[in-house]
Amino acid sequence: MDRLDNTIRPYAWGSTTAIPRLLGTEPTGEPQAEMWMGAHPGAPSRTGRGTLVEVIDADPEKELGPDSVARFGPRLPFLLKLLAAGGPLSLQVHPDLTQAKEGYADEERRGVPVTAPHRNYKDANHKPELVCALTEFDGLCGFRDPLRAAELLDGLGVDTLKPYVDLLHAHPEEAALREVLTAILTADREEMARTVTEAAAACDRLGGAYAPYADIAHHYPGDPGVIAAMLLNHVRLQPGEALFLGAGVPHAYLDGLGVEIMANSDNVLRCGLTPKHVDVPELLRIVRFEAGDPGVLRPEAGPDGEEVYETPIDEFRLSRYVLSAGGTIRDLTLTTPQILLCTAGSVRAGEHELSPGASVFVPAGEKAEVSGTGTLFRATVVVRRP
Repeated sequence: MDRLDNTIRPYAWGSTTAIPRLLGTEPTGEPQAEMWMGAHPGAPSRTGRGTLVEVIDADPEKELGPDSVARFGPRLPFLLKLLAAGGPLSLQVHPDLTQAKEGYADEERRGVPVTAPHRNYKDANHKPELVCALTEFDGLCGFRDPLRAAELLDGLGVDTLKPYVDLLHAHPEEAALREVLTAILTADREEMARTVTEAAAACDRLGGAYAPYADIAHHYPGDPGVIAAMLLNHVRLQPGEALFLGAGVPHAYLDGLGVEIMANSDNVLRCGLTPKHVDVPELLRIVRFEAGDPGVLRPEAGPDGEEVYETPIDEFRLSRYVLSAGGTIRDLTLTTPQILLCTAGSVRAGEHELSPGASVFVPAGEKAEVSGTGTLFRATVVVRRP
């Protein structure tokens, strides 16, 4: 197995302390938002044999296993991250596989450069994702019931929000959510900025259920995404709890440290809370206007102490092991590729001693014995046999 040397991305919303605290390093004063583990071309992990992209390209079947190559092609189909939010990420959705393929092909046909700021589809893949909290972790996930959203907006006492409140009461669920989100994102920017400023002051004054939106407004003053965010469920995960985010589900992470895994894609359509491009017509085509519970996941006990976060996705499978002193050596060998990440304590994986934040890549079929005292996350793929 290969010890990984991973890139930390300094996105502006990142925490300045969470990842250094986990790694046991001194903060630099700069945001440290994400640590990437995998073979994404934007920041591939490095090994003693070269980057993980180079290692896999040299012999895909040996590194990934024939089953994974047959199912997903000669690439690692997932990206694993440590994610440390010190402020809200952009409010966003991801396309399903068909939408991604169609959108990518259309922009290629029209000659839109992949690096263009108005490009929506950087690749032809979908981007389902799962985030598991390592600390208390706040986020927004999926639409509230329209009547509950109307109650929240009405409670602000802002006159310019009354038309949205009326729309949420007047239509069936899907139509109500669609019309209100469309109205928010297409409103006159100056008028919306005034509405957001007034709403933010009310959120500050009221606190309680409004506190998360006051904080969002402090980070993004005047942004229409502040009002759009109030249409969504606010979720606070406890350590070990997780959220699965499928195609078309609007979401944003607000604060906290977690382990995130996703299909290896960059496809994001933004709704707000960002200075970046917002393509409203394409966004409205992708969003699923369905209200519901965000569905907090807790790990399900598997054999040999494995705790699995079950999702309907084959490109990734995330699980964890909580290892105790004096425990037996566990054999984690699989016929699929793995990344093992230590998040607490001290874990021995093969010949590697892993402290928090350290990780290894295990090629398909390679012996993977672990022991120690701590928490170990395992990322791999699912290959379903006919």
